[in-house]
Amino acid sequence: MHIAEGVLSGPVIAAGFAVTAVGVGIGLKKLDFEHIAETGILAATFFVASLVHVPVGPSSAHLILNGVIGLLLGWAAFPAIAVALLLQAVFFQFGGFTTLGVNTAIMALPAVVCFYLFAPLLKKPGKIASTAAFSCGLLAVFLSAVLLGGALYFSNENFFEVATIAISTHIPIMIIEGFITLFCIGFLKKVRPEMLP
Repeated sequence: MHIAEGVLSGPVIAAGFAVTAVGVGIGLKKLDFEHIAETGILAATFFVASLVHVPVGPSSAHLILNGVIGLLLGWAAFPAIAVALLLQAVFFQFGGFTTLGVNTAIMALPAVVCFYLFAPLLKKPGKIASTAAFSCGLLAVFLSAVLLGGALYFSNENFFEVATIAISTHIPIMIIEGFITLFCIGFLKKVRPEMLP
């Protein structure tokens, strides 16, 4: 779900950097010392998971895990994802430096939205928490795909077909991430419930 250099228009790039700057600022302000190691581990998990690309039709897809990251970090998802994407751009040329702001916003903004929507439901009993965890993983990827499509469309209306393909290729990833989030949250509830919000 990385947007490469030279694709986006200037206003979209500027908007992406503005959203990311605000998000990183809030995330760093809310990040306390006790959660720095946890944030680093989740940033590394995001970094590794999104390196594995699977060909799907004319595009490729990869795990994002922004639902899990959003549930566990809240606003700190912004700096965690920004650092991981910066390292991917430096070491593997995924995305780019001019698109770093947009790519971060595409993945971190849905993580924060899902935190507010689903984190309060994780403490509920049984099926409510399980449904919330699955929905969080699915919705985070869906919102990221929609933001990706919007960034492409607002850069050039001719990208509408590409945006549609990008969203549709991520449907299997949405379902897979729903199950991964369900498993991760269920596991943490058993072994480290203090990590949950």
